[in-house]
Amino acid sequence: MTPPRRHGTPDLVFTDDGPLLVRGPVVVELPDGSRVRSDRPVSALCLCRRTRRPPFCDTSHRRKVREGER
Repeated sequence: MTPPRRHGTPDLVFTDDGPLLVRGPVVVELPDGSRVRSDRPVSALCLCRRTRRPPFCDTSHRRKVREGER
């Protein structure tokens, strides 16, 4: 059973072979200091760095294999 969300606290869900899922609206601060916002009910943040839409996952992790993984 998932505990109830506290107001203003995002829920984070790590997936085995994919993105970090964040429930609720989220603002992400990038390394350059810029900020991006997603108002989606669930946002997928890329952890593999293969996405063409950083910081959001575009499912590139499903199609590509890194050099060391072959």
